[in-house]
Amino acid sequence: MRKIIVSTLVTLDNVVEDPGGFGESPHGGWAGPYFNDEAVQRSLDNLLECDFFLCGRHTYELFAKAWPNASGPYADRLNGMPKLVASTTLTGTLAWNATLIEGDVVAELRRIKQQPGSHIMMYGCPTLLRTLMQHNLVDDFNLLVCPVVVGGGRRLFDEGAPHASLTLVGQSRLSTGAAILNYQPAGQ
Repeated sequence: MRKIIVSTLVTLDNVVEDPGGFGESPHGGWAGPYFNDEAVQRSLDNLLECDFFLCGRHTYELFAKAWPNASGPYADRLNGMPKLVASTTLTGTLAWNATLIEGDVVAELRRIKQQPGSHIMMYGCPTLLRTLMQHNLVDDFNLLVCPVVVGGGRRLFDEGAPHASLTLVGQSRLSTGAAILNYQPAGQ
């Protein structure tokens, strides 16, 4: 059975908005100083273990503009992966090797999880994350915590996020000072 892995860059104050500096917020680009070659290799290794890249509309639109023009092993892997896009506002055919999940997102992801194959990777997407958590669909939380407080922006776990008890299953540190924390739902 496939796992859904939520992997994201997050600040100490729980912000996930605009880590790469795509212009979403005045605090954008906060992850840059902490995302070195070691972090890139780690991200590539994680993507290589997955068959699908899952995202919401917002992440899809940002990434579909930025990544097709990038090169290198990480960009090649991300660009080549099939994408699953959860959106209630997008319609029709999507670019960037992406497929819109039409209808019941939860039922479709449950179906895909039951198929043989490798895992499903999701970056950020607080709104989609909330839905996945409400339906117990997240198997792993893979957080790269950057030692910075930005003071504002979209948060990974915002007001109204579902209650979840998690178990720490792994931890490490990058040479930049960023912490990597791996959690799974308690009892899993």
